[in-house]
Amino acid sequence: FWLKSQPTSGWGRLMPAQRTTPRSNAGFLEKRIFFIVLLELGVVSKAVITLDRFSAAAGNSLGSSTSVVLQRHSIQTLDRGRIESGNSVSLTVTHKTAYFGQVQLGSDHQAFSVVFDTGSGNLMVPGQSCLSEACMVHSRFHEMQSTTARRISCEGNDVHRELEPGEDPTQDEVTITFGTGEIWGQCWEDQICVGNVCDTGSFIATTYESLNPFKLFDFDGVLGLALINMSQGSGFNLMSRLTEQQALRQPLFSVFLSDSENDVSEVTFGEVKKQRTSSDLVWAPVARDSGYWEVQMEDVTLDNKKQDLCPNCYVAVDTGTSELAGPSHVIEHLENSLNVKPDCSNFNTLPQLGFIVAGHILNLDPRDYVNKESGKCAVSLMPLDVPPPNGPLFIFGIPFLQRFYTVYNAENRSIGFAVAKHEGQIEENAGTRLINLANMPLAPAKAKAQAGPQQKRWGKLALARTMVLNRKNKGARAKQGKRASPGLLKQSSGSLKIAGQGKGKAKRKGLK
Repeated sequence: FWLKSQPTSGWGRLMPAQRTTPRSNAGFLEKRIFFIVLLELGVVSKAVITLDRFSAAAGNSLGSSTSVVLQRHSIQTLDRGRIESGNSVSLTVTHKTAYFGQVQLGSDHQAFSVVFDTGSGNLMVPGQSCLSEACMVHSRFHEMQSTTARRISCEGNDVHRELEPGEDPTQDEVTITFGTGEIWGQCWEDQICVGNVCDTGSFIATTYESLNPFKLFDFDGVLGLALINMSQGSGFNLMSRLTEQQALRQPLFSVFLSDSENDVSEVTFGEVKKQRTSSDLVWAPVARDSGYWEVQMEDVTLDNKKQDLCPNCYVAVDTGTSELAGPSHVIEHLENSLNVKPDCSNFNTLPQLGFIVAGHILNLDPRDYVNKESGKCAVSLMPLDVPPPNGPLFIFGIPFLQRFYTVYNAENRSIGFAVAKHEGQIEENAGTRLINLANMPLAPAKAKAQAGPQQKRWGKLALARTMVLNRKNKGARAKQGKRASPGLLKQSSGSLKIAGQGKGKAKRKGLK
């Protein structure tokens, strides 16, 4: 049956070497009957895994594609904001938004809700041995229920050896620290299914999660989709594994996010969905080896006019960040230039805010960069100061991703941007969002912006440190470790959440 089945949408695939048997009506009927039997038995997902492994072993170059529907969850928080009277501050209501979907782990397909996060590189879910309150309110991975689970080393390289008999497992755990908390975790290898694409990969099962902020999350964990430099090793990087195995139709994934109930948000692996776009894709190469999906940004524009604000800046495209962020002196200049009135009296006359990437302006409308709530308005741009050589850095978070369809090509190391096509969208408006500079000469700004003080607001958005610790006992927790590729912490539910997990290995000596 498996050798005769033609490729179908997600559950069957034909091996190239077996295309000698012509398809007949009898064979087609046999496949339909067998599929109905699988549905009745509830083992369709097992058939998918068996077939995917069989095809991958035979070097199937056809690959497949799969989409995961994402749920949107928004909360309201009170943030401090400056007002025109000088040092006074006001409390403004802002919306923090997260999108998450489902993955399955283990031979028994344990389901977890995770954020598909382009700003981190590892899959992290609560583990069975985690008894902290933050873990107990979420789904936990029960390794004893999976016949294929295997405990592996967290050494931070590509040799993920199985722990030897008698070896103390507490000497090999990963610790990820945050501005408001931390997690400890073990490294495991098991089946990982995203949609109908399954493979064997490595992930982190937490053994401890601090109460703040992890208990506040609606989702169980994070699936990192950053480049391999951000992962603990190639076995931890989903796209690296799927690309190497040629498991996908194309070595890429795409993200469509919507703030409307009329659209279905989704992340798609192996395919670009043209029906989700209102423009051609504009491709930009990944600029650096930081592990982030980051590109060079030439400048910032207001109504398509250059502001000469941030030459040689970089921008990271981050599906795990709920806001737009940038260097504090740039944000301060934009706030002054935009002059958003607290009473929203000039909201309808505010300019488009644009970013020049790959010779094109990517424009946002006022609704995308202004928080408008209960008749009050405030610029919703978060100050972020990342020191060189990693900065200055902008972050394209969810407000940007709700307006632009993004494609991440792991093999070519490039990012594609297209205007997202939403239900009820006016096509004429799409033409103002993505503008080719070759077709529209830009006039420089009249005055160059003066850089303001570099205000380090690490309480809102900070660099994360990731350390792999080899402990002598469970009670000994490391205070210092090797600085990893910086990750980003983003505010969610009033607390900081992870959006970046660097890789690193602590020294065996000198740890306390």
